[in-house]
Amino acid sequence: MLSNKIGDALNDQMNNELQAAQEYMAMAAFCNYKSYDGFANFYFQQAKEERYHAMKIYNFLNDRGHRAVFHAIEEPRKDFDSLLDTFEAGLAQEKQVTKNFYHLSDLAWGEREHQTLSFLNWFLDEQVEEEAMFDTHIDYLQRIKDDSNALYIYELELAKRDFQEEG
Repeated sequence: MLSNKIGDALNDQMNNELQAAQEYMAMAAFCNYKSYDGFANFYFQQAKEERYHAMKIYNFLNDRGHRAVFHAIEEPRKDFDSLLDTFEAGLAQEKQVTKNFYHLSDLAWGEREHQTLSFLNWFLDEQVEEEAMFDTHIDYLQRIKDDSNALYIYELELAKRDFQEEG
């Protein structure tokens, strides 16, 4: 069974993942409003992935005999200056998530909670991918600037994104 300290920290992260999903839905809404439906799809899929992460933590908590507890979710930011601004906000969010998982790993290490450490390694690996993905999108958007043709082609690619849960 998990200690209350680790269980509570995992509960906090489960709720952080749900908050992140809301943030990505707000980014999707901004993109849809601006008629960037491919970019909106990117954020819909990103929100789906964050909810999946929350459920992984939820299931781990239950498997380890600790109750999952849900907190209120804050209203997400709804106004952005540009598509680039949404990706910069997404990268900042992912960097905070990485810090959260570092903190969780430190707690688990301190308690020699090896099963939790093993569980958290998946998330740490995932965060490398998440931050790299946002960095790449930021690079692309900075290169594209106001090239509407390039932006259109890029949007078509993002419209194809489809997050699939691991089976």
